[in-house]
Amino acid sequence: MIKYILKRILLAVLTVFIICAITFFSMHAVPGGPFNREKAMSEATVAALNARYGMDKPVGEQFILYMKGILHGDFGVSLKNGREISSIIGESFPISARLGISAMIVALILGTIFGSIAALMRNKLPDRIIVFFTTLLTAVPSFVLATLLLLVFCIKLGWVPVWSPKSNNYLLPVIALSAYPMAYITRLSKTSMLDALSQDYIRTARAKGVSRTKMIFKHALRNSLIPVITYAGPQVAYIITGSMVIETIFTVGGLGSKFVSAINNRDYTLIMATTIFLAILMVVANVICDLLYKLVDPRIKYD
Repeated sequence: MIKYILKRILLAVLTVFIICAITFFSMHAVPGGPFNREKAMSEATVAALNARYGMDKPVGEQFILYMKGILHGDFGVSLKNGREISSIIGESFPISARLGISAMIVALILGTIFGSIAALMRNKLPDRIIVFFTTLLTAVPSFVLATLLLLVFCIKLGWVPVWSPKSNNYLLPVIALSAYPMAYITRLSKTSMLDALSQDYIRTARAKGVSRTKMIFKHALRNSLIPVITYAGPQVAYIITGSMVIETIFTVGGLGSKFVSAINNRDYTLIMATTIFLAILMVVANVICDLLYKLVDPRIKYD
């Protein structure tokens, strides 16, 4: 197992490096630069700024210097406001993390419950109701749902205050962010549960007189969680830092909104830092999920 973990760590490092290279060279291949303004600067000013931030060097040399800084924990400074990138991530990531983790917990719990109910009551009224709403939530884009929630509950009814650091109300952003993964997990859980219920060990458990509750929760549900874990791992990392649309609609000052702002401003250092941060979260989540398989199903062997 140790050999497997070391192999996954090496593959994770290689994956992050490839993502860094693709992002870095893609940014520099796009015409324009971070110091372009509606009101053009003088050539001397642009040259001075490029020299200050090391952007007057060849792109390959810039990449090597940037990667050396990353290895020393230096993400650089923002090209727009001169702030340390680490401090920007430090103040904005906890907001995105709290929002994303809350949404993922809601999606996992409700998705697993609804999927199990739909599987156990297949072709009955509860199953049809659950299928209808999961299909609806899957079809409705998150930004449409977020806008509707904001319009109805914040503006028209006034039941929920608009998000602000003082109100710290995550209710509507969590609902909007968890709707799609909850619907997907529901469908995934239903399919996995139906497959588990058709296995020989379930029929054997029935023949031995095992109670329905024990059969469902100890045998069927446990073995049906593997596809859910496979989906949940990368989704946790994505939902934490990829909630940029929801954060923008609800004016949540998280890392997602900072990433959108960095793209609009062509803030190369902030784009690179957030991309690397997301990539690391993704690969770590995948490794953790692979290790969790063993806890869910002891039959799995690591090669």
